[in-house]
Formats: sequence, C-alpha cells, structure tokens
Amino acid sequence: MDRILVREETLDPSFLPPRLVHREREIELLSKRFREALSKGLPYHLMLTGAVGSGKTALARRVGGDLVRAGRAGGFPVHVAYVNCWRRASDRTVMLDLLRSVDVSLPDRGYSLSEMLDVFEQGIRKNPRHLLVLLDEASSLVRQETKLVYLLSRSREVELGSISLVLIAIEDLLPYLDTASRSSFGVTHRLSLAPYDRAALVDILASRAELALRPGSFDTDVLEQIARIAAPNGDARFALEILAGAAHLAEDAGAESLTGEYVRRAKGSLLPTVTETQLEALSTPELGVLLSLSRSLKGRATSTPSQKLRATHAALLEELGAPPMSRTTFWRTLKELERDGLVTLETGASGESSQVAMDEMPASFLATLLEERLGRGRARKR
Repeated sequence: MDRILVREETLDPSFLPPRLVHREREIELLSKRFREALSKGLPYHLMLTGAVGSGKTALARRVGGDLVRAGRAGGFPVHVAYVNCWRRASDRTVMLDLLRSVDVSLPDRGYSLSEMLDVFEQGIRKNPRHLLVLLDEASSLVRQETKLVYLLSRSREVELGSISLVLIAIEDLLPYLDTASRSSFGVTHRLSLAPYDRAALVDILASRAELALRPGSFDTDVLEQIARIAAPNGDARFALEILAGAAHLAEDAGAESLTGEYVRRAKGSLLPTVTETQLEALSTPELGVLLSLSRSLKGRATSTPSQKLRATHAALLEELGAPPMSRTTFWRTLKELERDGLVTLETGASGESSQVAMDEMPASFLATLLEERLGRGRARKR
C-alpha cells in the first residue's frame, strides 16, 4: 500500500512553506518597509499581532529570510535571531539565546543583565551586520516589565549596535510597555493580521496537501470540510493539525485515500465537542434525523443535500415503523440540531438543495450510538 503522508514535516507548525498563501500582501508591505529603513542604515521596529493560527510567526520568519537575501545583494548584511519567549520568559533567558545568535556562549548563571549586554555588544562588533530580533510569544516577556524591549528598540542610543526588533503576540502589547518603548511602535510600526476566512483556509490546506500528501490521496471536498471546521476561528494551525491527524488515521486503517470520516475522527480527537450526555438530551425526532445524516456520511461524503437526507430519513422512519415527518417538522428539527452545534447547514444556490454536514464526531461511531438509543426506545415501547 502506498503511503498517504509522504512529507509529514511540511504539516508541522514550525515548517516554513515556500509560499505563504494569502499573506503575500503583508510580506510585500513589510519587506518594503524594512528594506527602505535598512538601506539608509536605520532600524525598523514592528509589533505584529493576530489570533492563533493567523500566520504571524511564519510571516515574520519569511520577511526575515527575504531581508537576509536582499542584504546580501544590497550590501547591508542582515542576521536573524528568533526567540520564543513562552519558553524564555525573562530578560536574562532571552539574552542567553540572543548571545548564542551572535556566536557567544555564556553559562546560564553568574552574569547580570548589564554584563550580558556588554558581551552581546562585543559579539555584534566582531561580525558587524544588522541584527533582526524576532521575539515570538512576546506577551510572556512584556507582561513582566521587561527592560529588554527598551534596550533593543533603542540599540543605537545604548550603544548595542544596529538592531531591529519585531514583537510577535496574539494581543496588543502597547498597554504593557513603558512610555519610551511604546514610542518605537507608532502607527506604521504595527500590523494586525486578520483571521483567515474559509476560502483562504481551503487554499492554505491545498498548498500544504500538495507538499505533504501523495497525489490522488485527497480531494477538494475533504479540504473544504476541514476549512469549514477551522473557519469559526480562522485558525490555519488547527486546520493543518486536523489534516495531519486525518492522514495518520487513514494510513493506520490501510485506506488508499483521505475521506470525510477520517477528518471527523481527527477533529473529535483534537477538540471533542459532542458528548454522550448531549445525545441523551436529544428528542426522538432529533435522534432520527441525526442517525439519517450519520448513515449518509459513512462513506466518502463530507456533506449531503438536504433533499437526499430527507429521503434517507423517510426510509429510516419506515424501517422503524414510525409515522412520516412533514417537511416543515423535518426542517425545524434540522434547525434545532444546527442551533445545538451538531450539524452545519449551508444554503445552496438558487434552485439547489441545501447541504447538511456533521463534523463533530465520526459518522460510524455516532450511528452506532444512535441506533442503540433508538433501539432502547423501541424496546421500552414494546
């Protein structure tokens, strides 16, 4: 059997893809601003914010790589130093990483911050170049009344050398900065990334799937299903986690390709949102519609037309010996399931049936639970 995941590392959050889909405009804008400043021998500081999975880190790293290449061609050498402050949440621990970035190694203990800064300056002077410092998860550092942001953003005044500073965070950091540091991040020195919309997530998933998965092992419907799940938060990282998880589940099952069922299983394992207690609270009509949907989605389908679902539901009622359900009652029941977050309804084009999806649990598992519930109900009636 051919593998589905052929380059799994390309789905890892730390992987920087050749192309950052739907961040081209931001790359062009920031690269232009940095190049203009650096070509004049000036630093450029930036506060980059956005929700989880909005591409902040990848954007900063891509701009850094572009500046290194542009610096080689333009005669202004640039070196990038990346530090994740979630793991390095103090001035001293951040400085230890910055020292390593300029090829200086100091023991973890025994040096004050001012002594470390002196050694840092010496390291920069040994190999003169512009240093672009990327402080990721910077909230962890800034909330501790750091001195380092001021020192790095005023590097010329404090004689540290030529340094540009990028603060990367999910929130606006200005309220936590001292007045002097705040002045380095004016209106043109801040950029907030909007969450990805559903269409953008589909494009991102398609770009990564082409890198990570065997050709022919996935189709657009599956990518659109994952995008639908991740769209409420616009979180590309979560979308890629689901894609990787679904691919692993498909491989483990010996499947030849990715289907909607593996996506539902992956989503349920990463972020379970439906419990058996919730199912216990459903009415018999709701259970019947949900069971019909689960049966419709057991194969490769990621959604089903509402007209087809109604026909499947009518067949289920006949199987159970229950009276037929009117169209109005069927739609009211569907809307109640949508309100409870158990199904997704998407209106079709004019004259077309709406699409009904269920992404919260594996359809096969849900069908088994619901059949047991309805079976118990029938047993009680007898």
